[in-house]
Amino acid sequence: MTPTEPFIHLDGVEKTFTVRRRAGLVRREKREVRAVDGISFGVERGEMVGYIGPNGAGKSTTIKMLTGILTPSGGRLRVAGIDPSRERTRLARRIGVVFGQRTTLWWDLPLRDSYELMHRMYRIPDARYRENLDRCVDLLDLGELLDVPVRQLSLGQRMRGDVAAALLHDPEVLYLDEPTIGLDVVSKAKVREFLKDLNGARGTTVLLTTHDLTDIEQLCSRVMVIDHGRLMYDGELSGLHEVGESERLLVVDLERELPPIDVPGARFVRAEGPRQWLAFPATESAAPLVAAVAAAHPLVDLSVREPDIEAVIAKMYGGTREERRESLR
Repeated sequence: MTPTEPFIHLDGVEKTFTVRRRAGLVRREKREVRAVDGISFGVERGEMVGYIGPNGAGKSTTIKMLTGILTPSGGRLRVAGIDPSRERTRLARRIGVVFGQRTTLWWDLPLRDSYELMHRMYRIPDARYRENLDRCVDLLDLGELLDVPVRQLSLGQRMRGDVAAALLHDPEVLYLDEPTIGLDVVSKAKVREFLKDLNGARGTTVLLTTHDLTDIEQLCSRVMVIDHGRLMYDGELSGLHEVGESERLLVVDLERELPPIDVPGARFVRAEGPRQWLAFPATESAAPLVAAVAAAHPLVDLSVREPDIEAVIAKMYGGTREERRESLR
């Protein structure tokens, strides 16, 4: 790693796969799919960056190349000066990975035994292992789960267990692929607070892929958008909302059915009985709007819904996902 090179550095990185599909009764034809198409970016040590995009955009493929699971088809990739695909074992001691859809824990073992195995595998000094484990157990509320087999844990409990497992060996960089997928509100909050503390106290570099824009808003100062294998945006989240002209929704439950709510700064979308939907710019705070609605209408409940990433990207570049795909060919 050169003094001027970012901690994570991608330069024109590509990844193609050969897909075979049936073309007639017997014949099969081969087609090349470019999952990642010439991506370049750098992440400095200690940054917490959101890496977002629709399903099939190339996010997970990028993460797998950064960990050495996949080898790039072209371009240059370095993590802490290491080529992940050539020195995967050496890099493994410096990174932590959490894949939301699959676990790194041993299915039939209690959490405690899984952690002990990782203690031996990574050769973590005993004192450091105990300190890290105690910290993770405390902040992620795992105390009552240590003796429970992984297969008996709920998704939220297992996810918190996976996050702890990824951090026992003090990784310098943490890759999180959908870490809050399927979690309840309480579990999401615990994971987010833990990640904030980890980044602030230890300066751990974090690359986060997610479909939940709230994860990005609460954790990341920078966001990158990938769509169909290409980097489409790299900057602040507020800038993404401005470019995409995205909107949040205020869902208002009234005591009774009323005419459409008309308040400054919001656009009436629709109503179903006593429930109404109001849209407002994602770059604006919801607080003044909530106050205005509450002051003039009999409320039962209200909530704010974040814009869908697909919708943000569609507004940024126009058209449907299929139309955007065609424009990139």
